[in-house]
Amino acid sequence: MFTLSINWFAVLLSAVALQMLGAAWFMGVIPKPYALALGRTDLMGRKPEPIFIAGPLLCGLVVTVANAILLRTFHIDAMSNALVFGAISGVGYLVATVFNVAINPNIPRPVLYGVINAPYFLLSNLVSCAILTAMA
Repeated sequence: MFTLSINWFAVLLSAVALQMLGAAWFMGVIPKPYALALGRTDLMGRKPEPIFIAGPLLCGLVVTVANAILLRTFHIDAMSNALVFGAISGVGYLVATVFNVAINPNIPRPVLYGVINAPYFLLSNLVSCAILTAMA
């Protein structure tokens, strides 16, 4: 049987941190390039609909749970190792997925989309791994 002991408070704190980081990134740092990449400059300045708040929170929670499971499974306890893991999984899964999602006909500027989104996902994965390891 596959059983793990996970600090669920750390998971919750990490998910909230990712949500706050995402809000700062997408609403404060890159709102104009993000709208431009999507070809939706008409949406700039609008209040986000609930799905654009709840959806990223749920996705951040899923990423955080996966990180918690993998960090425990691989017995990663040191912060330096956790950050290396976060960098590898961030680039290998999240950044690669961002660019893969960007390459479709519905995103008029896929490279711009990837370039402005990838840093958030890499940084958020590092933050997640750091919080989970610090509170393990």
